[in-house]
Amino acid sequence: MTSPSAPTLRERAEAEAARLPPLLARADHLAGTVLLGEHGRRRAGLGDDFWQYRPAQPGDSRRMIDHRRSARGDQQFVREREWQIAQSVMLWVDQGASMRFTSHDRLPTKADRARLLGLALAILLVQGGERVGLTGSALPPRRGRNQILRLAEALGVDAPEDYAPPEHRAMIPHARAVFLSDFLGDLHEVERALTKAADRGVRGVLFQVLDPSEESFPFQGRTIFESVGGTLRHETLKAGELRDRYRARLAARRDRLAALCRATGWRLGLHHTQDSAQSALLWLYRALDGGTS
Repeated sequence: MTSPSAPTLRERAEAEAARLPPLLARADHLAGTVLLGEHGRRRAGLGDDFWQYRPAQPGDSRRMIDHRRSARGDQQFVREREWQIAQSVMLWVDQGASMRFTSHDRLPTKADRARLLGLALAILLVQGGERVGLTGSALPPRRGRNQILRLAEALGVDAPEDYAPPEHRAMIPHARAVFLSDFLGDLHEVERALTKAADRGVRGVLFQVLDPSEESFPFQGRTIFESVGGTLRHETLKAGELRDRYRARLAARRDRLAALCRATGWRLGLHHTQDSAQSALLWLYRALDGGTS
């Protein structure tokens, strides 16, 4: 028997949330700026929750007929239930050191923006009745506010390596997934993750988050390039001469990501940290349903 003085799960979760950075509050605010309509993502299909009555149609099973509702008149009605197929969404938010880069103190780091978008997306999905979790086995998809608190805590942990590979274990068959990263590390790991996901019927979105300097390469003269984790270092006296080669390699990398997405049925998005987080969140939300921005 539980002691009356023992904290409840809700109390423990709220105590944990009190120690979190303002990420959760910012994600709540960002999610609140996206208008979803009265019913969000709910739709008719297989599930446990009542959705609506509709007139019976040719091809409907007799077991679908709601006899109590049909007895009120001469027409037969079907009791539709809320859509619950493929309602699990799995997130992977890159927590590697490369994501902790920003070119200016007025800009968020890539990690901060990716975590904000990932958590705000999770809030929207949970509000729509979906299950959200992290790839891997540490935090399987669940519903509810406590799951949001768990996600906020898990997303606050940094990884030590410069480029963290996508986590692809424990993919739920026919679920959806969202990977947020700069995708500047080994693309073989991304290919492996997407191939494993596609083999299990998982479709989703690759969302590349970049600092604007990583796109424009504004460097001139003597420059020392060093990875955030400190494992890579390159010094040059003529940084400007590297610009064209760098941008060509970045474009080739993006082309390869696009090809991977086409081959596996995923979508590719791009976001720069100086751009609107609200627009990025809306694009992500629509992309999960195959919509357009």
